[in-house]
Parts: sequence; structure tokens; C-alpha cells
Amino acid sequence: MKLVVVSAGLSVPSSTRLLADRLAAATAGRTSAEVQVVELRDLAVEIAHNFTNGFPGRKLAAALEAVTAADGLIVVTPVFSASYSGLFKSFFDVIDPDALAGKPVLIAATGGSARHSLVLEHALRPLFSHLRAVTVPTAVYAASEDWGAEGLPERIERAAGELAALMAGLSAPSGPAKTEKAEKAEKVEKAERAETAEFTVVPFAEQLAALAAR
Repeated sequence: MKLVVVSAGLSVPSSTRLLADRLAAATAGRTSAEVQVVELRDLAVEIAHNFTNGFPGRKLAAALEAVTAADGLIVVTPVFSASYSGLFKSFFDVIDPDALAGKPVLIAATGGSARHSLVLEHALRPLFSHLRAVTVPTAVYAASEDWGAEGLPERIERAAGELAALMAGLSAPSGPAKTEKAEKAEKVEKAERAETAEFTVVPFAEQLAALAAR
């Protein structure tokens, strides 16, 4: 399996990248997935060029291919103006609209204040629902005061466990699919059993009389 981490942090060092790395480590510890990190900071110019000429550069094309081929995604953005960053949104604007359909995604964000934590629910989750991805129930927000405090490690572990479970479920081998002929035969057999089944019909008047006698 392959786990791809998309980090939209701009500074170096970056709290966004730190959260992304912790989520990736917790998820990889539960799976045998290979981890690849996509730093959007390094792709900013190619993303802008893609909007103007319609073609991704070499690095951007490799990043888009990695995200498309991933068995699971971790996406982390800093909060700008009470929402995800423009760079983060721009990257997912240039990706193929069907690339994330059915793909497990763990959403996370960082910010200077806990007051922005709802960005996960009013911005990130709707974005990935629109892209038809499968977002894990637990989203992770890390404010400045959360680092080193109680609660954040537990949220990271819970979210990582949910993502790992989804990835393992989607990668598990499934049984052979039924052919159209087999499905039709099964439907006919069920219909025949229903026709030949014996039913005891109790008149409504008798049912009322039984109730009145109680």
C-alpha cells in the first residue's frame, strides 16, 4: 500500500509539516504502507503555471500521479483567513475531478488559535466530499497551544487508526464477482421459492376477535 501526505505549510520549520509527519508515522505504524510526502511549497510556481497554460510541470505531474495512485491520503493545511490556504486549494483544483473518488482521506489543519478548529468541518470536509473522497470521522486540528498538551496525541492516534482501517479494508482481496447470468439465476430461484411457499392467511376479523379476547 502507498500512503501520500500532502502538506501545505509555507515556513521552515513548519507546524503543518510537523503535524503531517506525526499523522503519517501513526498511520504507517498500523499498516505496511510506503509513505511519500508532497510539499506544496515546492510546487507553487508549477501550480500557478498550470492554471495559465493547462499543463503541469514535471514535479507537479509527479505529485498529481502520486496522489492519484495512493491507497490513502493525509492532507494538512495551515489556516489562512478562517479557511484552508490558497495554495492548498489550488493544488486540488488542478487535480483530476475523479482522482479522489472513493479514496480514504484524513483531513487536518494547523492554526494560531483554537477558534479556527471548525475549518475542518466547514471547509475541508465539504471540499473532499465534493471530490467524492471518503474522509475519516476524526479530523485533527492543532493550535499553537496544543503542542505538548494533552489531547493532541490521542486525536492523532484515533484518526490514524481510522485511516489505517479504511486503507486495509479497501486493499483486502474480495471474492469473485457474480456474473450477470448468475445474478439472474439467483433472482429467478428466489422468485420461484416465494411463489411455492405456503402462507397461512388469517382473516382480519379473526385477528380483531383474538385481540378483544385478551
